Amino acid sequence: METVNNIISTVDNWVWGWVLIVLIMGVGILLTVRTRFVQVRHLGKALKFMVKNEEGGKGEVTSFGALCTALSATIGTGNIVGVATAIAAGGPGALFWMIIAAFFGMATKYSEGVLAIKYRTVDEDNHALGGPFYYIERGLKEIFGGNWKWLGKLFAFFGVLAGLFGIGTITQINGITSAANRVFDKKVLFTLGSGDSKTDITLAVVITGLVVTAFAALVIIGGVKRIAKVSEIVVPFMAIAYVLFALIILICNAKAIPSSIALIFKSAFNVSAVGGAIAGVTLKIAIQKGVGRGIFSNEAGLGSAPIAAAAAQTHSCVRQGLVTMTGTFIDTIIICTITGLSIVTTGAWNPQITKQSLEGFDITAYAWKNGLPFHDDFCVIILSVCLAFFAFTTILGWDYYSERCLEYLIGSKKKSVLLTYRIIYIIAVFVGPYLTVAAVWNIADIFNGLMAFPNLVALVFLSGVVSKETKEYFKNKNHKLI
Repeated sequence: METVNNIISTVDNWVWGWVLIVLIMGVGILLTVRTRFVQVRHLGKALKFMVKNEEGGKGEVTSFGALCTALSATIGTGNIVGVATAIAAGGPGALFWMIIAAFFGMATKYSEGVLAIKYRTVDEDNHALGGPFYYIERGLKEIFGGNWKWLGKLFAFFGVLAGLFGIGTITQINGITSAANRVFDKKVLFTLGSGDSKTDITLAVVITGLVVTAFAALVIIGGVKRIAKVSEIVVPFMAIAYVLFALIILICNAKAIPSSIALIFKSAFNVSAVGGAIAGVTLKIAIQKGVGRGIFSNEAGLGSAPIAAAAAQTHSCVRQGLVTMTGTFIDTIIICTITGLSIVTTGAWNPQITKQSLEGFDITAYAWKNGLPFHDDFCVIILSVCLAFFAFTTILGWDYYSERCLEYLIGSKKKSVLLTYRIIYIIAVFVGPYLTVAAVWNIADIFNGLMAFPNLVALVFLSGVVSKETKEYFKNKNHKLI
């Protein structure tokens, strides 16, 4: 078993290694140039379109609903745990590289949204299906001819596995039940495994697992429209609540902000700026952890968000591309940045300050306990609730993604097949709290990362299409009304 785990870990490190990081950053830079820095020139318009839905457009959900569905999958444990992990491993400079990745990732997300609408299918019932699988199949055929459906199916295959066996189910429910375990009484009901792999299952884990599974089932069985409706309510609420508490930390530690920002910039290029706080930190690690965790959080280039964008009720692919772009802005440039600043200003990343070696959630928890003017227990409870909501909406978002990928694979929207899949997905959520081996998390990482390769191929070759659509849209003097 140890050999298998080592092999899985090696594959995971390769998939999320320098090759993927360089490819995603390179594609982001290419698309930034080809769209003439759309994330800078038209961010204001994108934020306006984000809350102003179109009327009469084809599609299944509102433009804002499609964005919230995408955000439900991207705003997750990565915003709390991932940021902390990146800074702990790569120093404060990792936050700088995370923001850089998000900046170029906005152009990538924009392009994905444009292509998702341009190449989607909408039937007579307004049922929309689109995403990388369709712009791979149809877009590449326009340019090169031939049959590219095999590459689209490869993406869809990875998408189904990522949602069902990893990032959408097991890892998220694990995060929720772990948070519950920190807050409630740890009464052990039974034990799984033995030796080093022994896991105590508490009453809090069992009850939380059952409750989350029940709520997930109620939403998932209702399909995309119910997922979008729930996401439109939960996502803005949870994001605003989390940001407000994080801002309180920064206000209470305002004097430390200038020096913290200076440290972030210094250590982004000169890791010796972190002093002896972290042994073995190099510039290479700072870049890898910052960019890698940023990509994992906002999913720019992975190809997940355009699946949700394709369902939007819209007349214009460029307009929806702008809305899709705001997802990365909200997820990383706002939420992850605020999380990172709270960690750096309170010194939660530095073992010399905390007097102990903290990891993941515990780093962010330290920042909240020492940065907020509230009782420590209250701070941990609020942070755990935020984490639970983040993870729950990710379960919903990834059900939608993987279900759409399955629909493309089987070539139809047979209700019986999709209902069966939803039931299997819910079962995976149910058993998730009892599967805590590291291999499960690594497998989730692998499938999630593998989705990127077919998607990036399409984005490079279709960058000219994105550029053309962008120019034509903004040449139209009436584009503000579209």
